[in-house]
Amino acid sequence: MSMYLPTLSTFVFVASLAVAQDTSLASVRRAFNNAHLPGDISLAFNPKVLLEVTFPQTSGRPITLHAGLQLPRNATAGPPTFRVIGEAGRGPFVVAAVDPDAPTPQTPTSAQIRHFLGGNFILEDSSLLTNKTAAISNFRQPTPPAGSDPHRYTFLLFNQPKSFNQQTLVNATTPVSLFNISQFAEAVGLGEPIGGTFMLVGPEPPVA
Repeated sequence: MSMYLPTLSTFVFVASLAVAQDTSLASVRRAFNNAHLPGDISLAFNPKVLLEVTFPQTSGRPITLHAGLQLPRNATAGPPTFRVIGEAGRGPFVVAAVDPDAPTPQTPTSAQIRHFLGGNFILEDSSLLTNKTAAISNFRQPTPPAGSDPHRYTFLLFNQPKSFNQQTLVNATTPVSLFNISQFAEAVGLGEPIGGTFMLVGPEPPVA
């Protein structure tokens, strides 16, 4: 596993986040490669569409990710909404979110943590993905431990195979730690992701 540690150039001020969504497939793919994500999650990443992930905020405008954006933990309570930009058809789709850096990027002995898994997403005319059934794993807010470097919380979009609703590998009570998205994708026939993005989230700053 290659260790990815963000530099100061990765950090973006929250004031500019609301309009920072991805606009280029090439730039998203480059961001994934620069962050060593395809190797670390053992999935080829050649996106065909843009996956927009937007977090509601208790005050101010919602925040839409661009790949590699760093957010403070208190901006990630969610649950997020998902949109697809590009020619993807109507679906259904599967959306997954994983943390390959738990408990720390240097020693990811609990990785991957499954932060979301849901199927039966349908693309509405507004490009919004609507989940027609309950999520398999509800969204879990990032909780990197004190002292950790920022984690790469990774969102992936897959075409949903016809047999997906019959899968029994993961349900609402399956432990979220030590999940393996590439093994799961292979076992249930998801194939490679058709879109994705990721965010960096570090631990809460210590209280003075």
